Amino acid sequence: MNETIAPREAYGKALLKLGSENKDVVVLDADVSKATMTSLFAAEFPERFFNIGIAESDLVGTAAGLALMGKIPFANAYANFLTGNAWDQIRISVSYANKNVKLIGHNSGTSPGQEGPTHLPLEDISLMRSLPGMIVIEPADGIETAKAVRALAENVGQAYLRVGRMPTPVVTSEDDPFIIGKANVYRRGTDASILANGVMLSKAFEAADILAGEGISVDVINVHTVKPLDSECVLEAAGRTGCIVTAEEHSVIGGLGSAVAELLVQTRPVPVRIVGVKDRFGLSGKMPELLDALGLTAGAIVGAVKEAIAAK
Repeated sequence: MNETIAPREAYGKALLKLGSENKDVVVLDADVSKATMTSLFAAEFPERFFNIGIAESDLVGTAAGLALMGKIPFANAYANFLTGNAWDQIRISVSYANKNVKLIGHNSGTSPGQEGPTHLPLEDISLMRSLPGMIVIEPADGIETAKAVRALAENVGQAYLRVGRMPTPVVTSEDDPFIIGKANVYRRGTDASILANGVMLSKAFEAADILAGEGISVDVINVHTVKPLDSECVLEAAGRTGCIVTAEEHSVIGGLGSAVAELLVQTRPVPVRIVGVKDRFGLSGKMPELLDALGLTAGAIVGAVKEAIAAK
């Protein structure tokens, strides 16, 4: 995990490549194209790029209209403003209407760091996951972000993709499959299962190494698709190890942990511990500082695993 890539850079390059292959792909941006890296697409395909301005509601409404015309719109904005300001348009014009719109939430989680609490989207997955039919994806790194771009373009339907701003560890490889709704199992253990996504997958690997040194064997599973959740994978892991720990760069309310708990409580009850941001807003600071301050650490995962094992 020595290499780092900024997911937004991987996203911008993947979108540019996709644009050269599929003429129906159009890109919309809320006047933040340098930050979202959609500027790469705009420079190459100006006739298919639309700067809607700082107007997220218009952004989503216009994207829905382009979808009606048979285009494949990627609508880009900061995640907190996209899911907040444009909530009604996402709910009605995209989700209820079931339009082929790809909503891209940038500066996700703690990645906007020093822009302050109001700019840290820690509840966006919860909002998007509650919408009927909405696909929700949280890639682990830059490599997986690029794969998600292509997968969403090929999949007909509404979707929300999280894209981080700052460089993060590369923990997946080009050879790893990326299938919407299918988790990837990286390690198999016997004592507990760690289900993680986003930057927390790198923390899960760190935790697994610490636990192995203490004689505790754990799964490490990448649940990049929060919705639809890979129920088969989750249930298999719960049945095999007997307890689950989830880890996400999001509120503990309504995200990956909630999705997993909702499934298990109805089908295979086992101890579950959720590592994420407690019921609070974020802070202002550099991303590594925020991860520590909000309890998004390998140590937190280690502690949660031990708690879950003790509860079996």
